[in-house]
Parts: sequence; C-alpha cells; structure tokens
Amino acid sequence: MTKYIIKRLLLMIPTLLGVAVLIFFLMRVVPGDIVELRFSGETSGVSKETLAIERARLGLDKPLWHQFVTYMTGLARFDLGTSMWTGAPIHEEIKLRFALTLQVAIMSTIIAVLLAIPLGVLAALKQDTWVDYSVRIFSIAGLATPSFWLGILFILVLLVFFKWLPPMVYTPFWVNPWQNMLQLIWPALAVGYRYSAVATRMTRSAMLEVLREDYIRTARAKGLWQKLILTRHALKNAMLPVLTVIALEFAFLMGGLVVTEQVFNLNGLGLLFVESVAHRDYTLTQALVLLVAASFIVVNFLVDLAYAWIDPRIRFR
Repeated sequence: MTKYIIKRLLLMIPTLLGVAVLIFFLMRVVPGDIVELRFSGETSGVSKETLAIERARLGLDKPLWHQFVTYMTGLARFDLGTSMWTGAPIHEEIKLRFALTLQVAIMSTIIAVLLAIPLGVLAALKQDTWVDYSVRIFSIAGLATPSFWLGILFILVLLVFFKWLPPMVYTPFWVNPWQNMLQLIWPALAVGYRYSAVATRMTRSAMLEVLREDYIRTARAKGLWQKLILTRHALKNAMLPVLTVIALEFAFLMGGLVVTEQVFNLNGLGLLFVESVAHRDYTLTQALVLLVAASFIVVNFLVDLAYAWIDPRIRFR
C-alpha cells in the first residue's frame, strides 16, 4: 500500500507539468492582447511607444522560449508570479477566493451526501413503490434545475415572504462564523440540491445492482438482520461508484460555479477565472488552471485511497 501511495504521488508531478506546459502555449494562441485591453478606455489614443513600454514591463517583449523558461523556473520555486492586470501577487489574488469557493464546495458536498445516500438506499429498497417514484422525481427535478436559478428563487422567497436578504459582503468564517453561514448556506443549498440529484441516482442504481448479487441472497438466507446486510455487505460495495461521482462533482465545484457566484455576489474562483480570461491575464489564468487541475488530481488520489479503505480486495491487491 505504501508503494502504491508513493507511486501515485510521483505521478502527480508529470501530470501537473503537462498541464502547465499546455496552458502556457494555449494562452498564447488565444486572440487578444492584454496591453491593448488595458489601454482600450483611452479616448485620445495610445502611442506605439507606450504600448512597447508596457509590453516590456510585463515581459511580453521577450521571445516565447524565454517567457516559457521564466514561467517554469517560477513554478519550480513555487512562485506563481504577479497578475498582469492588477500587479498583485497571484497567491494573494487566489487566497481569499479559494477559501470562499472551498467552503461552498465542502458545504454543498455535505448537503449532497446527507440527501443522496439515504434517499438512494431507500429508493433501492422500495423499488417501484411510491417512495421510489418520489425519490426519482426529486432527483430528476434536481438534474433539470440549474443551481443559479434555484439560487434566484431562494433570494426571491427570502425577500418576498421574510423581508430579509442574505449578507452580500463576504465575511470569512474565522472572523464571524454566524455571518459567514448566513451568507453561504443558500448557495450551498442551491448547489448541493443539484449535486445530490446526481449522487442519488447513482446510489440507487448501485444499490439495486448489489442487492441482486448472490452474496446478498446468501446473507438473507442465513437470517441476518436487514440492517446488518445493508451496512456491512451492500452499502460498502455500492459506495465505490457513488464515491467517484461525489469526488468528481466536488472537484468541478472548485472552478465551475461562475453564475451561482454572481447570483449570490460571491467573489470566488469561478468569477476570478472568467475575469482573468477576459483580461488576457496570462499568469493568473495559468495559475488558476493549475489550481483546478491540482484539485482534480488530489481528489482522484484521495478517492483511490478511499477505495482501498472501503474494499479490502483493492487494498490487498
């Protein structure tokens, strides 16, 4: 098991390097120029000398290979550089937004798991009954409802019926936990509902498949309690595909909540991603892509470890 963990950790390095190289050259192919965008609001026009000075300041006058070497050297030192648009260090640009997005993702995941696993198991046990149909309607509605639209409904209901709106200015959890939860619980509910719909359907399908296995019939024939059969024999084996879905959805939330963040006035990673691409901010976009790629890699690594913990056959193999 230790060798497997070390091997997976070492495989992360070439994967991240490949992502870094790919995004560096792709950003240079994207049409547009950050220098021209920066001076696009100037009504009197900008001289070529001014544009050349700005490009030199940003290092864009250097040959492509020189920019690439500088970028990779910075990565080797864990230095992401500074934003070309704001001039601020990239780790400062990302730090607060990362904390916000990570908290929303964790809260959404907790809500999704608390809804999906009990409902999925219940639907599988009560297959083709009114309970099963109700759970399926609940999950299909979640798949068909965009999280940002559900967020708008939450805001309208709170405003119309309770004459109250969630705080619009982000407060970190360590500063004021109550204020923080009042703001983030609503986007977490909106995202978590759709998230739970995917996991519920997967849990139901996996449980139905496992409950038809011979070892489940044998356990029932031995007279084991239904609760014991579900927890010890059925649920653990059914959790493997469900765990994969939950993990991939969590990694997606780290950069894919652009519209939901705008609805709730959250300045998270998704919104920062859009702004960096719109401004052709090469360094910030590269850092954000690396961050999202690292999130997927780490989540997949943790899922593999969870597989080995849940299923002893994988661990011993």
